[in-house]
Amino acid sequence: MCYKMHACQRVTLTSRSLLDYTLQPLQAESVMIYIREILEDLEDKQLAPYGFRSRDSKGREYPDPEREYRTAFQRDRDRIVHTTAFRRLEYKTQVFVITEGDYYRTRLTHTLEVAQIGRTIARALGANEDLVEAICLAHDLGHTPFGHSGEHTLSELMSDHGGFEHNRQSLRIVTTLEQRFPQFSGLNLTYEVREGMVKHETEYDISDAEGYDPGKRGNLEAQIANVADETAYTAHDLDDGLRSGLLKNEQLQGLTLLQKLRESIGWDTVELNDTTRHQLIRRLIDMQISDVLGSTSLALEASGAQSVCELQRLPNNVVAHSEPFIKMNRELKDFLFENMYRHFRVYRMQIKAEHILQDLFNAYAENPGILPAEVQERAKNGEFHRVMCDYIAGMTDRFALDEHSRIFNPQVAL
Repeated sequence: MCYKMHACQRVTLTSRSLLDYTLQPLQAESVMIYIREILEDLEDKQLAPYGFRSRDSKGREYPDPEREYRTAFQRDRDRIVHTTAFRRLEYKTQVFVITEGDYYRTRLTHTLEVAQIGRTIARALGANEDLVEAICLAHDLGHTPFGHSGEHTLSELMSDHGGFEHNRQSLRIVTTLEQRFPQFSGLNLTYEVREGMVKHETEYDISDAEGYDPGKRGNLEAQIANVADETAYTAHDLDDGLRSGLLKNEQLQGLTLLQKLRESIGWDTVELNDTTRHQLIRRLIDMQISDVLGSTSLALEASGAQSVCELQRLPNNVVAHSEPFIKMNRELKDFLFENMYRHFRVYRMQIKAEHILQDLFNAYAENPGILPAEVQERAKNGEFHRVMCDYIAGMTDRFALDEHSRIFNPQVAL
């Protein structure tokens, strides 16, 4: 069996092959090994002019030679997936606290859905799928337990100590908190993935790009991650709301977008069973993606951008919905806000979450000795509140609930 690579390229093959074999020209029955240089050449041929090539990356903060069989952005993606923070997303919730049931979205399932939608859009627009995926997988690493109510609470508690914002916390995780390499703290991700993380912005996420060319827009891949996030949470919040019974079918009747969805799937009855609900959500995501692709292609053509730099200097993001769809989405988001996020069951969960995090924060601040020894050790650098905030933000819903019981319930073992 022969292999094809660049001229004079040599690799170490498996134990079942000849070791250190000089690879021969491709023949009919050959198998090709795609080393990084070939993958980068394929990127160059497949990507649009404004898609980001991994070989053009500004690189990493610390010396860290690239690998033979992965591009820089593929390597970043893999490092993110293997973090402790990524695994903890499984037990951090979106809307429903983990005790409400294990069939609602968590931060992890949301993140995977965002990455899937992001890759679909990237592939259609000629953007770098691996860069989009890495940004999508990292975008929620810094989220607190208990969803947005947890972030709001921690932000208020940290208002006199530098504040808290989950985009910045995500960056702190990948640059400082994850300890996986002896040579440096963090994951040593490429500049472009870090830039995409800090420039992540949706209706609920405010970008603070200090240190990452704040005068420039996010690249095409970062903009795709933004839209993929909004698409995912709008669809899955509607799905979870209907499944939980917080939202009723009859409440949807006046929504323009839902009427279009009904017509597109041929749903003309009052009943909304599980199969129809799945059809509805699938079609909603399809329509969102199709509209983004159509609107973005027109914006790209009108902009005349022929490079990454030209695109980032534009006055507005090019990856966006059309005006008619923005209005329909606005109507749906307002509906979800009024009928789901303000539902008394959700509000009760939010109040519980706020009290739990307030209690933990105040208990640790007043009695630092109850913190784990390793947290106390890290706090010796003089940033006690920041280290305490890192500890609380890293908690899962379940751990925060258990920790609250251990500290405040005398009948619970320590």
